[in-house]
Amino acid sequence: MDLRKLKTLIDLVSESGISELEINEGDDHVRIVNRANAVATPMQSPVTLASSPIVAAPIPAAPETEAPVSTGTPLTSPMVGTFYRSPSPGAKPFIEIGDPVKAGQTICIIEAMKLLNEVEAEHDGILKEICVENGQPVEFGQTLFIIE
Repeated sequence: MDLRKLKTLIDLVSESGISELEINEGDDHVRIVNRANAVATPMQSPVTLASSPIVAAPIPAAPETEAPVSTGTPLTSPMVGTFYRSPSPGAKPFIEIGDPVKAGQTICIIEAMKLLNEVEAEHDGILKEICVENGQPVEFGQTLFIIE
């Protein structure tokens, strides 16, 4: 087994976080163990390679903050695409926070595959929150608006 291939395997073990890798290739047999002072030893080759230990830095716990509880009904994205609040750049947005919303009213556009798809409100209410920035990519089912 060539030394470059062994080096690549050792790097793979180090980066992936797996504890052990064993490979048999013809007459060659290699076992790489990832722990402090471990040695990767090809069984039928005189080459001995040292594996570097993986040191994981502790992840600090995030301070627990309570997310504001949204009352109202979320209006979610019907598709993956780019979210736009207005019909064209520089135009007035379809709707602003506090505006009344009627079922069937167009409240944004999602561009997907060069097609502009109008998103309509599903029920009447008042727009309480806009959850996405203009021009931001959105996922299917992502909350766009909260309507009370």
